[in-house]
Amino acid sequence: MSADDRVEGLESGGTVNAETAAAPRTKNSYNKMEWAGAFGDVGTLIPFVVAYITIVKVDPLGLLFMFGICLLVAGFYYKTPIPIQPMKAIGAAAIAGGISPAALFGSGLTTGIFWFLAGATGAIRPIARLATKPVVRGIMLGLGLSFMVDGVNRMKTAPVLAGIALVVTYFLLTNPKIPAMFMLLIIGIVSAVIMNPEFLSQLAGIHVGFRLPVFSLDMINWNDIVTGTLLFTIPQIPLTLGNAVIAITAENNELFPDRKVTEKKIAVSQGIMNLVSPFFGGVPMCHGAGGMAGHVRFGARTGGALVILGSIVIVLALFFSESVALIFKIFPNAILGVILFFAGSELAIVVRDIGDKKSDFYVMLIVAAFAMWNMGVAFLVGIILDVSLRRGWIKV
Repeated sequence: MSADDRVEGLESGGTVNAETAAAPRTKNSYNKMEWAGAFGDVGTLIPFVVAYITIVKVDPLGLLFMFGICLLVAGFYYKTPIPIQPMKAIGAAAIAGGISPAALFGSGLTTGIFWFLAGATGAIRPIARLATKPVVRGIMLGLGLSFMVDGVNRMKTAPVLAGIALVVTYFLLTNPKIPAMFMLLIIGIVSAVIMNPEFLSQLAGIHVGFRLPVFSLDMINWNDIVTGTLLFTIPQIPLTLGNAVIAITAENNELFPDRKVTEKKIAVSQGIMNLVSPFFGGVPMCHGAGGMAGHVRFGARTGGALVILGSIVIVLALFFSESVALIFKIFPNAILGVILFFAGSELAIVVRDIGDKKSDFYVMLIVAAFAMWNMGVAFLVGIILDVSLRRGWIKV
């Protein structure tokens, strides 16, 4: 897909303008569209953070502080809205399994080691080369549809609210004067008060108190590392490879051809942040393609959105860590669903450049279907199917 097809205007809330993409841009912006786009990934961030805090009993101070630091570093370094997200397979397994925070931190260490070595040694390159365009597009389509389905399921919790939010978002999505995200936040706050009249009095109980992160590595023992590696690190690898290495690289380079990244750079980046994060109580993190789609869909065009979000998260961590779960209630589930829905549609629509070759379209659809279940299986199936079709072993 050409840069001309991808967007309608830098300030429009659509995708990136071809003329803008072609021009060198090395500075972050901090305008209202970057502020709006900063919240484009909260649909995945908030549910995982709340679950980590309430179910796994992770200290919100370290969790949020390391998220914020990683967001700041990514924003200043990449200068594109490459997101920082919780690793979803690890998060889901930790939340469902009632595992200890120490085992979670242990998995972060081994996750960091794996991706750092995969990138630094160049081992990621031959694997990435296997991902042809139909395979990559299938992964992005499957991930986008997964976001949309998750969004619809969340919207069903309050369909009237979701319907209003959807209509407002569609009307304002390309409005450069009134960013859609700002209206979504206002709708979320108003609806939270209407649905729970006691919410305002609950907010009055927010505790403000300064705390610094504590060194957490001494709470991890060898058993935690083994448990975290077997239960979390290994199952997460295929998902991270497809979504947070191959797909995010393709997405970033298509949207921002003047600020390209490589699979090696992304792998090393994920390795470093996961090696550092557990030291101060942070959970495993990655650069998910869906997160970038969310940031871009709501207006982000530079790393400024990440710097803005990172700064907010750090302030929450240092001053409001004991009240984070309460503060996040200003985002009703249905509003998070709307954000996820639009992020998913932004990611899925990139497949329109797949062309009219039947075999490529077929591979993309098969990969997308499997990607909605398991990213690793989708990647493997896609490679086998694509090679088989190209060599004439099978026909469709």
